[in-house]
Amino acid sequence: MSAQKSLKERLLHALLFEFTALLICAPALAWLLDQALAHTGALTLMFSAIATLWNMLFNALFDRAQRRLGFTRTLPVRVLHAALFEIGLIVLLVPLAAWWLGISLIEAFLLDIGLILFFLPYTVAYNWVYDLLRARWLAPREALARS
Repeated sequence: MSAQKSLKERLLHALLFEFTALLICAPALAWLLDQALAHTGALTLMFSAIATLWNMLFNALFDRAQRRLGFTRTLPVRVLHAALFEIGLIVLLVPLAAWWLGISLIEAFLLDIGLILFFLPYTVAYNWVYDLLRARWLAPREALARS
């Protein structure tokens, strides 16, 4: 099964990932931080926009590495994939959270650790399910193309 994805598919993959996460995170953050849903919702939307762009870039680079190095997406590779993705997000999102919420970088980092505790398994599960569904959808098309 080909790991190469079109820009359109990458966009769909990222948007589905972010939309599902938004539905979970905005209300959870509002409740946990005792903030208005509009305030945490705006922050979550900013996080989502940044994460969507990072998702597309990171996954394109990861796919390129997979083609070049020839590895299979086993569970350990998927965990590494998710961990590297989240480390990149820490660098991008902690300063924004500190500014938006009026908290220190340390407090924003701790908040981000909490988000990682959600997103790390969510990222692994989402990508695994996406890849399984993609393979099921593309297998009949690829079989027809070979015949």
